[in-house]
Amino acid sequence: MVLNGIETDSPIRIQPARPMNDEEYDRFCAANPDLRIERTAEGEIVIMPATGGETSHRNASLTGQLYTWARREGRGKDFDSNVEYILPSGAARSPDASWVLRSRLATLTPEQKKEFLPLCPDFVVELRSPSDRLPRVQAKMREWMDNGAKLGWLIDPATRTVSVYRPGQTTERLVDARCVEGEPPIDSFVLEMAGIWNPDL
Repeated sequence: MVLNGIETDSPIRIQPARPMNDEEYDRFCAANPDLRIERTAEGEIVIMPATGGETSHRNASLTGQLYTWARREGRGKDFDSNVEYILPSGAARSPDASWVLRSRLATLTPEQKKEFLPLCPDFVVELRSPSDRLPRVQAKMREWMDNGAKLGWLIDPATRTVSVYRPGQTTERLVDARCVEGEPPIDSFVLEMAGIWNPDL
């Protein structure tokens, strides 16, 4: 990513003199549509680099499987990495894949559904890319849990591990799994890992 003449493969972090409110943040993101932007609970703006080919292909496998299952199962809606959630903490975050119960989406107005969604997803997946520092991604997973997610998976292709996050519980680590089986709230979802461990580009 190149920003103001600076090339970097790490996120750029900006602390405004005054934290933006939701309306200001929405306008800031709309004015910079080519950037992948998040906001921390403290108001810091984080601009992430674009992903490379392998990470993008892995994410396509992930979101494709989640979409197919969600459409068949019917209780909720799946979202890809372009969605952004305004969390109860005030943070604005985008996971690589997520799922929300239809009953919760039904409480939002039509206008809210067109904007950043003011809720925390029920299920969230983060796919670690080569530029992601593991402690930062782990902290983001804890943030999802602290804000109301019921289940989270952190997938790390570099170590072929899946860390399973559940509220109030110790993180479970799966190594070189052939598949990852869902549990509440996504009981019947099974993620096949072959296309994620081996993107075959």
